[in-house]
Amino acid sequence: MICACGSKNEFSKCCEPFILGRAQPETAEQLMRSRYTAYATKDIDYIEKTLAPESRGDFDRKSTESWSEQSTWLGLEVISTKNGGKTDKKGTVEFTATYEQDGDAVEHHEVSEFRKNEKGQWLFVDGDSHTHKAGEGHHHHHEVQTVVREEPKLGRNDPCTCGSGKKYKKCCGLN
Repeated sequence: MICACGSKNEFSKCCEPFILGRAQPETAEQLMRSRYTAYATKDIDYIEKTLAPESRGDFDRKSTESWSEQSTWLGLEVISTKNGGKTDKKGTVEFTATYEQDGDAVEHHEVSEFRKNEKGQWLFVDGDSHTHKAGEGHHHHHEVQTVVREEPKLGRNDPCTCGSGKKYKKCCGLN
């Protein structure tokens, strides 16, 4: 099976060892890719395990699980990385993950912050993200917002609809 992260490598030689805990990602990008693959393979344990302790309070496991299950993962594109190398303590990865939900292809664009803990493991700290329908430019972003508003109004403490697993107020509700 080819790995979901877009590396074109075998899953067993790519993200699977990380997800199974047999190996540690050496770079922030490897962790980010393996987290994407964990969403694609519905392995929410790994998503939770690779969260920095200070970020776990915002994690809503149930909404993250249902988001992962209702989405068909279409692909990952890493746009840029800053630091996050083997010798770094912190790193930033910008990426777009495309998934299909209710028949629409959605692009989830995120800038993720990662840090290493004292054991040298990379952890996900925070992400600044927005989503829009695939094929729309960023300047159409407000149209997507209107679509969101037709649904029941989100409470600030409800899990964010973008599927980050964080509360709305700490995620897309910041804007």
